[in-house]
Amino acid sequence: MGRRIMVTGCSGAGKSTLARRIGAALDIPVVHLDRLYWRPGWVPAPPEEFRAAVAEAASTDSWVIDGNYSKTFDLRLPFADTVVLLDASRYVCLSRVVRRLVREWGQETQAAGCVSKVDAELVQWIWKWPTRRPLMLHRIATEAPSARQVLLRSPREVSAFLRAL
Repeated sequence: MGRRIMVTGCSGAGKSTLARRIGAALDIPVVHLDRLYWRPGWVPAPPEEFRAAVAEAASTDSWVIDGNYSKTFDLRLPFADTVVLLDASRYVCLSRVVRRLVREWGQETQAAGCVSKVDAELVQWIWKWPTRRPLMLHRIATEAPSARQVLLRSPREVSAFLRAL
């Protein structure tokens, strides 16, 4: 397993949890893109600031970076030696997002100053995930051809992947 691991996939698929577990298992830093992107009150970071923060994180010697933000794939994919795509069904992702909302009600867990929420935009993004998957797989294959590419579709596959670390 490499030392620069990108974790991506549908919202609610378990990216942040998997990234934390990989980071702990391999003793490498974990960067959550949501924390770089969002400002208090769910205000997005200015694009140039966000890209600079992602570029800085990706330029270090070892990392696990979780998140989608496909507009920053060009900053991460060339450096990644492993790319993990979590491909859970939209139903699994939706149920996890709702459970997370209940579990984290009133907490600022996604980013500082951002109380957990589920809105129509997030639900729509999850619902349209199957249409986004082919483009994401294509970008990973073409922009990180030498990286180990791992597709995980179930909790059993995630568990096996973690045991193999």
